[in-house]
Amino acid sequence: MALLRGGRTVEPRRRVTEAMLYELTFCVVQYPMVKISVSKARERLAEVVELSQSEPVELEHYGRRAAVLVSPEQYDQMLEALEESEDVVAFDAAMTEAGANIPWEQVKSDLGWS
Repeated sequence: MALLRGGRTVEPRRRVTEAMLYELTFCVVQYPMVKISVSKARERLAEVVELSQSEPVELEHYGRRAAVLVSPEQYDQMLEALEESEDVVAFDAAMTEAGANIPWEQVKSDLGWS
């Protein structure tokens, strides 16, 4: 049952498990990164993009990290893991707020949704 806390609707969530944290970590450090300078990447762009489909490619500019090129699938996986972790943090923050809980059924009724 969802609750309204502090003006926000809070959906019940799964407990953060060790497996979920492992999945998030795995998304970020799944592969060792290939490093290449921006100028070399510019010269061999098609090859670098193709390589990024199987592993992250770190682009360096004057020896400093400038960017990381990843596949769209890897990017989506990382974004989904980040959003999940942000949802967990928001849920925990909402659950620690003081104040009375409002049952979800009452919220829907008050908004004319039921």
